[in-house]
Amino acid sequence: MARSQGRSWRPSGRWFAVASTRSVAGQMFVLQVLIVVLLVVAAAVTLLLQARSDRFQAARDRSLAAAEAFAHGPGMVATLRGPDPSAVLQPLAEDARRKGGVDFIVVMNRQGIRYSHPDPRLIGKKFVGTIGPSLQGRTTVEDVNGPLGEELQVVVPVTDHGHVVGMVASGMKVSRVSSAADRLLPVVLIAGAIALLLATGGTWLASRRLRRQTHGLGPAEMTRMYEHHDAVLHAVREGVVIVGGDGRVMLANDEARRLLDLPPDAEGRPVDDLGLDPRMAELLVSRRVATDEVIPVGERMLAVNNRRTDRGGGPPGSVATLRDSTELRALAGKAEVARERLRLLYDASVAVGTTLDVRSTAEELTQVSSPRFSDYTTVDLSEPVLHGEEPRPSTAGAPELRRVAVSGVRDDHPLYGAGELHRFAAPTPQAQGFVSGHPVLVPDLSTSTGWRTQDQMRTQQILDYGFHSLITVPLKARGVLMGIVNFWRTEGSEPFEEEDLSLAEELAARAAVCIDNARRFTREHAMAVTLQHSLLPRGVPEQSALDIAYRYLPAQAGVGGDWFDVIPLPGARVALVVGDVVGHGLHAAATMGRLRTAVQNFSALDLPPDELLGHLDELVARIDQEAAEAGGETGGETGGGAAIAGATCLYAIYDPTSGSCSLARAGHPLPAVVTPDGEVTFPELPAGPPLGVGGMPFEAMELTLTEGSSLVLYTDGLVEDRRRDFDTGLTILAHTLARPGRTPQQTCEAVLEALLPAEQTDDIALLAARTRILEPGRSAEWELPSDPAVVGRARADVTRQLSEWGLEEAVFTTELILSELITNAIRHASGPIRVRLLRERVLICEVSDTSSTAPHLRYAAAEDEGGRGLFLVAQLAERWGTRYTPEGKVIWAELPLA
Repeated sequence: MARSQGRSWRPSGRWFAVASTRSVAGQMFVLQVLIVVLLVVAAAVTLLLQARSDRFQAARDRSLAAAEAFAHGPGMVATLRGPDPSAVLQPLAEDARRKGGVDFIVVMNRQGIRYSHPDPRLIGKKFVGTIGPSLQGRTTVEDVNGPLGEELQVVVPVTDHGHVVGMVASGMKVSRVSSAADRLLPVVLIAGAIALLLATGGTWLASRRLRRQTHGLGPAEMTRMYEHHDAVLHAVREGVVIVGGDGRVMLANDEARRLLDLPPDAEGRPVDDLGLDPRMAELLVSRRVATDEVIPVGERMLAVNNRRTDRGGGPPGSVATLRDSTELRALAGKAEVARERLRLLYDASVAVGTTLDVRSTAEELTQVSSPRFSDYTTVDLSEPVLHGEEPRPSTAGAPELRRVAVSGVRDDHPLYGAGELHRFAAPTPQAQGFVSGHPVLVPDLSTSTGWRTQDQMRTQQILDYGFHSLITVPLKARGVLMGIVNFWRTEGSEPFEEEDLSLAEELAARAAVCIDNARRFTREHAMAVTLQHSLLPRGVPEQSALDIAYRYLPAQAGVGGDWFDVIPLPGARVALVVGDVVGHGLHAAATMGRLRTAVQNFSALDLPPDELLGHLDELVARIDQEAAEAGGETGGETGGGAAIAGATCLYAIYDPTSGSCSLARAGHPLPAVVTPDGEVTFPELPAGPPLGVGGMPFEAMELTLTEGSSLVLYTDGLVEDRRRDFDTGLTILAHTLARPGRTPQQTCEAVLEALLPAEQTDDIALLAARTRILEPGRSAEWELPSDPAVVGRARADVTRQLSEWGLEEAVFTTELILSELITNAIRHASGPIRVRLLRERVLICEVSDTSSTAPHLRYAAAEDEGGRGLFLVAQLAERWGTRYTPEGKVIWAELPLA
């Protein structure tokens, strides 16, 4: 019986138990409540329906009485046939409406036109309602939904000797009519509520006794609950002791018997007779509430929770739960340590290696490990690692290491600071760990003598500061030994143990891979930057046609394939080039160098911009074809080079003698032209396809630029990035350039200040050129007929012009060169011949004719009568060459000026 009482507890509320339909008491309770509720609802609905019917009937009677009385009033027929019925009927109708208690009385003629209305504005308008039956002498009653709600209106005919001469309508809102049912409804609801309360209370009192005895359960359920509780009670690893109100043990599970060392017949015996610890016995008998109260029982420390069983109306007594906190504390401590180490490793995997910078990665390692694992952490790396190189193996001990990161709880420590270069002595743990490649643990620095050999004064300062334990772990990844990481602990922290070595090794191993990745990236980035810088222009060549400034900014994440160039051309002209190879890395930089070299070579042929881009397009297509064939032969693994994913180019030639500028582009953004007064335009150059696509010719456009105009060329990295689209960038660029009077240097600085993104992901090439016009007095031009006799006259004209320029020392050479060129033009061409002299940094001599035959330099034998003219020109001139025009060709030669 005691066991049954002790195990028959069920924490549940009284009302919840009564209302539960699982028990008979609950079902009876719910049935009684439903019956009473249905009766109250039925009575209320009946009264509401009766009230509605009464309201309609009362409204009909009142409206009909008012309409009949007014329709049969004396003088109504005469008034309707009178000259102004409204003037007579309106006040009478309003007076009758107020006295009759209706909402309106409306008098109308046979057509339904109102003679009266509560709102005078509606007099003369047609009545809204049914008047057909009333025109036949019958009374009309209808229910309408008016602006004020549900209304009932009556239309009564006005007759004269059987003829209908008019009609009277009266009506009112149904809600204005009260009913006896309205007064009875609250009484019914109150009575129903009282009945519901009485029925509920009676049912609850009747079922309460039954609920106490069955707990709302049937026999099968109670049996199953008992079996389940008994199985669970003896299977849990927590002791349970139930003590009755008389101080006897009613139940003790297996774990309680083990923890308290109870005898087999403990159940039913008084607690005081079991030989328990006095504190434990006192707690079980006193029925005092206790929460995790620790009581020593033999060699165990038990955490006890004690609760009374009669708080919810149950039988008197108490129930106590027991846990062995000695074992739990040891397990919890180990679990917490393991959890902290796993969390530290996870945080290290996330926090270390976020950047591809060696120093930053080392700093991240020190920050994540200190102070969670060590009080101080230092990282020392070999000097070549900082530059991306692999350190050379050392057989004579640890090499010189540079401290790159230090992190700790305080900054006044005596350890080597960041940036210091040092070499650890052979007996030190650092040198041993670096040479052997294995971690070294020093539990107590004060008893270790090897590490003192490094610097006795500094090591004594370290001991005085409070350092007492050290773990040194080499940083090694992919067979490369790069440095060491030192974990230090000071006063207030436990010394390092053998178990800490595995965590230190794991931290160092993860960091070493990240440092090696950063080292490799540093090396590759340095190689790519070196290659890129070697392929880009070292400066702007000397020329007099343009004032030029440029900026080149490589991407933060690696070099790319953007390039620019300024190429002097014959005739004082200058070519401007801007291009972009898609992609980053060595391949993009190498491809950029090939294309820049090709542009320089093609420009040496003095080709127009559209023809030059055509040759460049064929070159790129051939490069792609060779790369594809090489990749196919080697299975795509070690081919001679990857195909060019895309390249764009803009090529412009500016002539200072005329101010003309010829431009063509291959998929490149439009250039910007800024006039001297600050007007910015983007000339609509024909959009050619990117280089290598082929299939479409390129077209050139000729522009005339006034002196002082600016031509701005750029790559798409300037105007477009992840946070700004291309059109927005062009708008900002135009707004920035719209400032007259700027030099090219100021223009570049302003553009970069306005458009340079915070995180530059692409290369930026910017070229700003301000135009000059050659002064008229610095050029001379003559047109000669194709006659050998004009050679002497041409020499005289040239001599006179050079004398005016003060270049008498160049007269002989110039006469000789022009004589040879004019003679060749007369001999091999037809049509007029033009001669032009340009005084620039050099003296430029040009002879143009209508022939497209190219002259060739050859070496004449001793017996040959001719063939020495061009050889003589090549010997006397600094440079010479030929360029073709739509009318023919121009042979030019440049002579240096003293």
